[in-house]
Amino acid sequence: MIVVIITGSVGSGKTTLANALAKVLKYKHLHIDTILNKYKLKDSYDKERKCHVIDTQKLSSALAKEIKAAKENKEQGTIIDSHLAHFLPKKMVNQCIVTTCEIEKLAKRLKKRKYGVQKIKENIECEIFQVCLEEAKKKYPNRIVVDTTKGVSKTAISKLAKKLK
Repeated sequence: MIVVIITGSVGSGKTTLANALAKVLKYKHLHIDTILNKYKLKDSYDKERKCHVIDTQKLSSALAKEIKAAKENKEQGTIIDSHLAHFLPKKMVNQCIVTTCEIEKLAKRLKKRKYGVQKIKENIECEIFQVCLEEAKKKYPNRIVVDTTKGVSKTAISKLAKKLK
């Protein structure tokens, strides 16, 4: 079974890309929010950042269970998307994809989600400094970077799907 992770800054197009790839490849799509709720992994709430605090070790264990279940169900592959996906142990992942987005477009996406000024600023800084990409580089030398600024075309999905089969 193939395991693909899609990581990137908040709002950079991970879920859009994951949904499109899962549909074309007929892979199972696991969104981290679903896993966080299923396994009750939201430790506490950070009022300042307006987000939950997540133990990445517990998240990795939960994802390992989900991957094992997908293998037992004879899934062809699984796509996991989250800005935390790159914390999954390398031995469990066949391919890492990192989404990126131009800053102006990312800011519009985050404003559309009605994020607060501080949260938008932090996520924009994360993209400027390519935090997810730099963290992924440490673990996944053969990662694929996808710029989602203009969305994801059917042609791009097709090409990417061929690389993942």
